[in-house]
Amino acid sequence: MREGHQGTGPGAITPDGCAVELYSRLPAGEEPDIVAAAVPEGARILELGSGVGRMTHPLLERGFAVTAVDESAEMLEQVRGARTICGPIEDLDLGESFDVVMLASFLVHTGDAEVSRGLLRTCVRHVTEDGCVLIQREGEDYHTNLPRERTDPSGFTVRIVSSEPVGDGVNAVHAEYEFPDAVWTQTFRARPLTKEQFEEALEEAGLGVDRYLTDDGTWVRAIPVARR
Repeated sequence: MREGHQGTGPGAITPDGCAVELYSRLPAGEEPDIVAAAVPEGARILELGSGVGRMTHPLLERGFAVTAVDESAEMLEQVRGARTICGPIEDLDLGESFDVVMLASFLVHTGDAEVSRGLLRTCVRHVTEDGCVLIQREGEDYHTNLPRERTDPSGFTVRIVSSEPVGDGVNAVHAEYEFPDAVWTQTFRARPLTKEQFEEALEEAGLGVDRYLTDDGTWVRAIPVARR
């Protein structure tokens, strides 16, 4: 397990506390549509942190060529139709470039600052000169509007129970996922970033915001700084 991360519930648990069976059940929602609207038709996408393919599969159905990367072999076993690569994202160097690099699931907020920098460097290392990087970031009140819960139309409930400081600007976040037949929990470390801090982190890595894709600012299209 990564330091400060843990998970409970049925089935395999990944190094960051994610449960493979849980993520196999979660719907993709509107996220594939957000991605599809922001990138060229048929683009080659490098999906960093693909998990079980929750977004991979809908993107494949939309005609994109996806390379799915995750550090969990158990997660990648669930991915169908995409090239898969198992290993830590922050160390990835494929020696090739992609039209789109995608860093979703709030990975940019990972509590380890050096890992976060490594994630963004991986994005820059793999995006074409005229390509883009799509990043999902936390909402403005993610760590303050607590506790909160949402019941999905399919019948499960997600709760963000707490977010407690553990030092160096990092919080320990505790989440619960309740299904009619099973319950999973996850505790992970996250670093809240203001919009200014987020943009500074991008700039340090060699990226700049092209535009925010959603009204709440949680999805961002970034491009190499040289093109701005």
